[in-house]
Amino acid sequence: MKKWPLNENLLFALTSSPLSRQTKLSNFHTKAYHCIQQLRNCKDFISATLAHSNVLKCGFLNDTFATNHLINCYVRLQEIQDAHQVFDEMPEPNVVSWTSLMAGYVDVGQPKMALWLFWKMPGSSVMPNEFTLATVINACSTLADVKVGRRIHAQVEILGFRSNLVVCSSLVDMYGKCNEVDEARRVFDIMDSRNVVSWTSMITAYAQNAQGHNALQIFREFSSLTLDHPNHFMLASIINACASLGRLVSGKVTHGAVIRRGHDSNDVVASALVDMYAKCGSVSYSENVFMRIPNPSVISYTSMIVGAAKYGLGKLSLNLFKEMIDRRIKPNDVTFVGVLHACSHSGLIDEGLEHLKSMYMKHGVLPDAKHYTCVVDMLGRTGRLDEAYQLAKSIQVESDEGALLWGTLLSASRLHGRVDIAVEASKLLIESNQQVAGAYVTLSNAYALAGEWENVHSLRSQMKRTGIYKEPGCSWVEIKDSTYVFYAGDVASCPREREVMSLLRELEERMKERGYVGGSMGLVFVDVEQEAKEEIVGLHSERLALAFGLINIPKGVTIRVMKNLRMCRDCHEAFKLISDIVERDFVVRDVNRFHHFRNGSCTCRDFW
Repeated sequence: MKKWPLNENLLFALTSSPLSRQTKLSNFHTKAYHCIQQLRNCKDFISATLAHSNVLKCGFLNDTFATNHLINCYVRLQEIQDAHQVFDEMPEPNVVSWTSLMAGYVDVGQPKMALWLFWKMPGSSVMPNEFTLATVINACSTLADVKVGRRIHAQVEILGFRSNLVVCSSLVDMYGKCNEVDEARRVFDIMDSRNVVSWTSMITAYAQNAQGHNALQIFREFSSLTLDHPNHFMLASIINACASLGRLVSGKVTHGAVIRRGHDSNDVVASALVDMYAKCGSVSYSENVFMRIPNPSVISYTSMIVGAAKYGLGKLSLNLFKEMIDRRIKPNDVTFVGVLHACSHSGLIDEGLEHLKSMYMKHGVLPDAKHYTCVVDMLGRTGRLDEAYQLAKSIQVESDEGALLWGTLLSASRLHGRVDIAVEASKLLIESNQQVAGAYVTLSNAYALAGEWENVHSLRSQMKRTGIYKEPGCSWVEIKDSTYVFYAGDVASCPREREVMSLLRELEERMKERGYVGGSMGLVFVDVEQEAKEEIVGLHSERLALAFGLINIPKGVTIRVMKNLRMCRDCHEAFKLISDIVERDFVVRDVNRFHHFRNGSCTCRDFW
């Protein structure tokens, strides 16, 4: 039986006669037990207030142990103000009281209040424990506030918790969410012992910071060094890493682990699988996973809507959205990004504008910069550049949002030969100090298409003079469990170089027999040397990857190529012709979307 702190009831019991004392002690413990059980079983605010009244009537309000249960009850029901009031009325709150209230504020989305309580704590005689520290570190994670996180880390060192499993796992998670992956790794490396939570935190840190290769490496270490089994959080992070890398084979292996561990019905894992298959160009697999989810949530629906949109299946995305609404699942802001993206990539302008209007009026979701950027993209793709430009100018955006907005308008104006808008968009993009190299290159291409060669050479000289270089074209293809990377124009490092070049020359001749003229499609003129001139077009990174795939991947298996930049029109035309010549299916994932080439055509219908 729990040893209770002394209070008035217990003192009265102890000073009574032996028989009476034993009876009263028994009654006291029975009442206390029933009060605590009542608090634990509360399901709503009314039952909590009744239990609170019972605690008061039984005289337990000054008992720290009982009052902590009352605080926990209010915290569990997210009645944080009532929890705080109980805390303020406690004569001697202990570390559990402080920590419970801090955790409550983190749970209701008020992490700053949790930090305020932590900094107030030294004024009491109570010292934080490992759970207190983990709670305030989680508050920093929620805020992505690395400055305060480092102050808490210093307190961890001072208080002697630098090797504590719970605290260090929280620190790894915090640094990961603050994009400080190297610091997360330093904490992880000094840990004396690790559990599945700490391993998951490190894997997630890498996966969320575009370091999928490192995430997979850590997962391999976990599998070989420990006897623990991965939980659903770890598996979801690994699936996300595979998605970002386009590693379909690794994603399928992880899917197998999900099924073996019985996590395939978990909504978070299933949504990650839907997203992964879509990003790896297997939207049919995405549909299969989605259809098996018993009760798909807004996350699952959104993943499927976005995946179909990227694949050019706009009607499927809109049908899924309608089905979601019919099932009374409330869409969020990301859902609408997917819907507008679907309309943009499928030329569904009227539908897209209707969905924009309905966002707030029907669904209570206020459109923001990312939604309007989708609409600018949607208008720009269909040549309605003046409307797109006017809309872009009317939007209030932060610098990072502005970079996406003006970059979108710049690409559309280059595509349709509107040099006037391209010049204005590129200036604003350069002023945002983001995507500067891309802005110069795209503007240069717009000038080249308009025949303004003097401006082309002037921009090219300016780039060289200021040391601005565009990211080189890079593509990769996965064969079995290996990834092969190809860079534009870099034949020397290309595996099976002679065979690849021989095949490309042969394909070039066969395409010319069908009327193909290389370099006639408004190619990237200033793609900083690599993918610039006609004689190098055949050495674009995606062509090298495709040729390597044709040599090494058996007929009947779809060749999947990932690219870090937008696919150029010339390569797009070439891939259509090659798919017909060799009678193979190719899927290319570029920075914007998927292209599925089959029988001389592409799923994008030349609209991307």
